[in-house]
Amino acid sequence: MAPGEGGAAPAPCELVEYTDPLCPWAWGAEPLFRGLRAALGERVRRRRVFAILFDEDDDPAPDAAAETAWYARYVEEISGHTGAPRAERLSRVAASSWPSSLVARAAEAQGGAVADRVLRRLRETVFVLGEPADTLDAALSAARGVPGLDEVRLAADAVSAAVRDSVAADRAEARRPVPEVFSVEAAGPHPGAAKETPDGEHRYALPTLLVRGAGGHRVVPGRRPFAAYAAAVGAMCPGPVPDPPPLPAARALAHYGSLTEPERLLLTRGAWPPAGAVRVDTGNGALWLHPEEAATHPATRGTARNARVSGRT
Repeated sequence: MAPGEGGAAPAPCELVEYTDPLCPWAWGAEPLFRGLRAALGERVRRRRVFAILFDEDDDPAPDAAAETAWYARYVEEISGHTGAPRAERLSRVAASSWPSSLVARAAEAQGGAVADRVLRRLRETVFVLGEPADTLDAALSAARGVPGLDEVRLAADAVSAAVRDSVAADRAEARRPVPEVFSVEAAGPHPGAAKETPDGEHRYALPTLLVRGAGGHRVVPGRRPFAAYAAAVGAMCPGPVPDPPPLPAARALAHYGSLTEPERLLLTRGAWPPAGAVRVDTGNGALWLHPEEAATHPATRGTARNARVSGRT
């Protein structure tokens, strides 16, 4: 049910998450944004804006192998800050963010739970498997088997003019950053100041959270501690923001489908791993899959590369 239907009052404020399915900093912020969604429930409206990190008209690198080696080191450096998994070997730098963004947007028509799972699968193609979903076929393949997903509808919607126009609007919105992000002075490896694009525009750094309420807006650029996101929401939305409520281990894995080590530390409680969990080894730790997720996940398919599945525990 959409906000405001059935007599329910609409949520008083909006959380806008500027992101990209293939962004390593956004991948590293997954535990924090999952925790924020768990803490807030239905108190707020949530909206994702796909900023298009890798654009269609970007010039190809003159030396693709050198670019891939450089980018793999860059992702490794980011994962050292965030603790997020990285692929043992990256096959290439993504050619375009458009296919994964189109599929992620198309999935939103099938409900929030399905959309979250599809976006998560798209992130895992590059940061777990090392094979970015940068073609429409690869993005649709990554989503195959997501619980509750109508795959025929997803494929049709992903190539529709409406979805294309929606992602194009996202791209444009991300290139109209609020003034505050032009003068960010925060310390850290990723303070989140606006990024200049090759065509001379500026866009939000990814991820960035913009909180809109009756009193204006607050922006939290870059990857920040949970308390920074909670403070921004608390300033704009009625009521305090609690810490993420940890779920029992088995229930958490069933709810999310896949969990990284940073996520299981933040979002779960009790003995780990739960019975039946499937461990996928990456370049710097594990991705844990619920057995139902593992049954259709790209990491467990016979054609998957760069993923070592340790089996059920």
